[in-house]
Amino acid sequence: MNEIPYKIYLEEHEMPKQWYNVRADMKKKPAPILNPVTKEPITLEELSAIFCTELAKQELDDTTAYFDIPEEIRNFYKMYRPSPLVRAYCLEKKLGTPAHIYYKFEGNNTSGSHKLNSAIAQAYYAKQQGLKGVTTETGAGQWGTALSMACSYFDLDCQVYMVKCSYEQKPFRREVMRTYGAQVTPSPSMNTNVGRKINEEFPGTTGSLGCAISEAVEAAGNQEGYRYVLGSVLTQVLLHQSVIGLETKAALDKYGVKADMVIGCAGGGSNLGGLISPFAGEMLRGEAEYALIAVEPSSCPSLTRGKYAYDYCDTGKVCPLSKMYTLGSGYIPAASHAGGLRYHGMSSVVSELYDQGLMSARSVKQTEVFKAAQEFARIEGILPAPESSHAIKVAIDEAMKCKETGEAKNIVFGLTGTGYFDMFAYQRYNDGEMNDYVPTEEEIAKALAKLPEVE
Repeated sequence: MNEIPYKIYLEEHEMPKQWYNVRADMKKKPAPILNPVTKEPITLEELSAIFCTELAKQELDDTTAYFDIPEEIRNFYKMYRPSPLVRAYCLEKKLGTPAHIYYKFEGNNTSGSHKLNSAIAQAYYAKQQGLKGVTTETGAGQWGTALSMACSYFDLDCQVYMVKCSYEQKPFRREVMRTYGAQVTPSPSMNTNVGRKINEEFPGTTGSLGCAISEAVEAAGNQEGYRYVLGSVLTQVLLHQSVIGLETKAALDKYGVKADMVIGCAGGGSNLGGLISPFAGEMLRGEAEYALIAVEPSSCPSLTRGKYAYDYCDTGKVCPLSKMYTLGSGYIPAASHAGGLRYHGMSSVVSELYDQGLMSARSVKQTEVFKAAQEFARIEGILPAPESSHAIKVAIDEAMKCKETGEAKNIVFGLTGTGYFDMFAYQRYNDGEMNDYVPTEEEIAKALAKLPEVE
């Protein structure tokens, strides 16, 4: 080993050669996605009209446990993978906790987040299919940044519909996308039929991921040689993101450490699903037990206050129906600074795991999240993304519980990305101008009342 560069050694021993599909180990599978018109399980042909054919196959396959990662994608991964699993010694000392805290840091690439893991895969399959380009949505901008970088690598056109409040709050992330050649449009826009309809129904709206998804799907359908790609929610995305959990598990195993709890922020479910997949797989196979915890914003509490039902994945109701924990596709979350978590529903895989009791969920307020983010930045030296900071908040809470009980638990959380383009949010927090918004029962009930009827 001394003769081999350490980075190459890690690539060979810790970076996976396959993606893991946790659905293969689930006795009760996630419910099938449905055609939005017929309400029947969607076919490969129908799904291939929206997504690249190979990605549509991955989306529908709930029996194949492992998918080989194409060599070209693995070679791209080598630029930044395996990502570091770091023990937060300084944070442990500051908290005075006997707990051991580990974080899987996904921010050490140009996109600044975990999103590149799936972006490069989806761009690869689009190129293999001979497409001209792709359309997508983005919330806080990490996904749009990652996809624009991946499309630049494969010489594909990239069109991004960015949630309007993030477009305005995070102009520098928008400019990174444009630097990579992407066309960025604030959503809802007046460029699409669904965008105009949403603007008419919700005048002055700050938008949501559900709105942006609808626009991106319509834009793809109106251009020959284009397909839509999505950065979260879909099972194909969780499949690609399983590299996070597989690397985390490999690193822990290497040092003989067993996690007691695994914590991830939850918006659509891509980071969380990818991080917990191999751990959930062990639980499903009866090999181990873990406390898996999803952390979501109290302003958009799909798991903790939503309903497990079939719903549209987008506000414009043009995407397939998915059974998930949802607040209703018409729910427009408050303009919180964790733009990547402003989605009305949750991945069908994560939803089913949650419904089976294999994981728990918590919602946390925005000011509490930024307090934890600031504490982490001052102690560990990384300025975390607002999304990631939801996991930090609960990891600190759990470490303090260990301080009270004297238990030396191993706490693992996902640090999904950096917050260096989120300085407007940090400014609002530092100036004492940040508010907490918690939707009323009436607001949620109003949105849920419009769920589609599915037999």
